[in-house]
Amino acid sequence: MIDKVSIPFLFVDHVQRVLINFKEFIYRFNRNKGSVLGFCLLLIIFFFAWGTPIFINVEPFRMVTSPFLPPSSQYIMGTDDLGRNVFHMNILGAQTSLMVGAFAATISTLLGLFIGSLSGYYGGKIDVILMRTTEFFMVIPAFFLALIVVAVMGASIWNIILTLGILIWPRTARLVRGEFLRLKNRQFVDAARAIGNNDRTIIFSEILPNALPPVIVNMALEVGTAITFEAGISFLGLGDPEQMSWGVILYQAQLFILRAPWISFFAGFGIFLTVLSLNLMADGLNEALNPRLNRIIK
Repeated sequence: MIDKVSIPFLFVDHVQRVLINFKEFIYRFNRNKGSVLGFCLLLIIFFFAWGTPIFINVEPFRMVTSPFLPPSSQYIMGTDDLGRNVFHMNILGAQTSLMVGAFAATISTLLGLFIGSLSGYYGGKIDVILMRTTEFFMVIPAFFLALIVVAVMGASIWNIILTLGILIWPRTARLVRGEFLRLKNRQFVDAARAIGNNDRTIIFSEILPNALPPVIVNMALEVGTAITFEAGISFLGLGDPEQMSWGVILYQAQLFILRAPWISFFAGFGIFLTVLSLNLMADGLNEALNPRLNRIIK
């Protein structure tokens, strides 16, 4: 029995261990200068998307002046063919594209966690069925299937998010399955079974927390994948016409690429910078969360 007096000390000890682990994580993450650069770039992009509207009134759909004005001190990203402020358009475009990436990656990760954990833990026929399903989705080109699904379901931003989330989960499922196969016969799992824990408790309390590091790294990469997929879908004319994403901006600007290249440039540069920062961060997260890699680096 745990004495009531000892409970506060146990809590303090737990908090101290969490803080020590967090400090170690920060130290490992900071060793990779590229990941720090990626994190800083991502902070700048997030501030551009959600911090800038705090200081200025963003009106991306309002025709403010003459069309096709090049970047200047008054309109730092110029204007488009309708006389709209490209700077304001890119602020809203960043918000939409980042939202698509975050939500689609979350759906994909949750689906991959569910399928991969069942497949890796139970094995047998369940593993065969789930892995054959996973391989089927991996064989089919996800982008072209997304185009077909969005064309059939309609060009809604939420249709795009759901479609991307459902189509890009196989890599997460295979990662989780591999981690479960590696961990399910460890001593701490056998001990949990020995004291009578059921499968759900073992999966969610014992194995899954230890299988998460590569999933977190993969999720950062999937955010970038979803952003580029949405940009490609929108560029081909299947984006949500009621939403202003970077892909929609590129679609609207493609007819004026020679006359007003700045309209396409800033949206394309935003996509490039975001995906680059996410990849740099993923590299740092992998270095910080992978204990085997850390032993090699040390």
